[in-house]
Amino acid sequence: MPDRTRRLVLALVLLLLGLAVVQPYVTPLLYSASTPRLIAARGDLAGSEQTTIALFERASPSVVHVFAQSAAQDRGLLDIENEDEGQGGGTQTGTGFVWDGAGHVVTNTHVVQAAAQSGGSVSVRLSSGDVVPATLVGMAPSYDLAVLQLGRTAHLPPPLAIGTSADLKVGQSTFAIGNPFGLDHTLTTGVISAVRRRMPTSEGREVSGVIQTDAAINPGNSGGPLLDSAGRLIGVNTAIVSPSGASAGIGFAIPVDVVNRVVPELIRAGRVRNPGIGIIAGQEATAARLGIDGVVVLRVLRGSPAAQAGIRGVDAQTGTVGDVIVSAGGRDVHRLADLTAAIAEAGIGASVELGILRDGRLRQVRVGTTDVAENRQ
Repeated sequence: MPDRTRRLVLALVLLLLGLAVVQPYVTPLLYSASTPRLIAARGDLAGSEQTTIALFERASPSVVHVFAQSAAQDRGLLDIENEDEGQGGGTQTGTGFVWDGAGHVVTNTHVVQAAAQSGGSVSVRLSSGDVVPATLVGMAPSYDLAVLQLGRTAHLPPPLAIGTSADLKVGQSTFAIGNPFGLDHTLTTGVISAVRRRMPTSEGREVSGVIQTDAAINPGNSGGPLLDSAGRLIGVNTAIVSPSGASAGIGFAIPVDVVNRVVPELIRAGRVRNPGIGIIAGQEATAARLGIDGVVVLRVLRGSPAAQAGIRGVDAQTGTVGDVIVSAGGRDVHRLADLTAAIAEAGIGASVELGILRDGRLRQVRVGTTDVAENRQ
């Protein structure tokens, strides 16, 4: 290689090495954005985004934050606001939504039950930020639904539009608005993961037709609305399945067709009429330990349809098991929820045919149904 070419190559190599050395120092001087950058045009929002935004802006003013404080605790609002649902040793927080123009608010029973039983207080924070005292109109623990009455407020939010849960399809979009972990008006989205689930509530009852969704539902979402893509109420968020208590993509909502039947009854009477036959059932765990497949009749209420039909409870003196209900309405009964579902299907003032196991012998008995208290069947 000629000397001149060799020198040129060497000079080029030295130049490249020099550039590599000074590049970290030169680049910040030349390209640092030391002033605000220009905003790039993005164009219109996607149609699905616009729909979701419009849905939230329309529905969120009707969603409220519920604070239920037990009488044992008497603390200020700031203390309450720093607590999550189910924590704080006396304060339960959750979500609710405006039901009608009279200021009724729907939420879950488990959000307000402790405060109601202890003579505590309930308050509601509106989307405007106003905190309004509320009184309990009624609870339906068998459906985990409760109705509150707002105190006087200058601007009552509009009630949510009501849909139906009868024609829901797996795969439909869902939108949940609530206050998870105390964070006001949080929107989460998902789809209907399943329909016609059965969810146990208190007193051995089950709500049928429950909606399963993968929209994130966390502590504090309880009592909030589950909406369809039209912004209509299709369910009331009530529970999640998660070992940690945080959303694991499996949430449940009480179907709006149940809500639309129970809530007006709570507003009219403060309670829900539950069909029953007038028995007190034994605990399922006890029946399982005894190897009994069915519902053990612990006690029969005097004058009830069950008493009139000759159903027997446990012998108070010997403790001997009397009647065990093993079928109702032509379907097998393995647990209390099976019996209550059959009775609920019959309705108040009707009758249901029961399969009764007594002294090892099966007999069929037709029993009338009547209105019973929450803790009786």
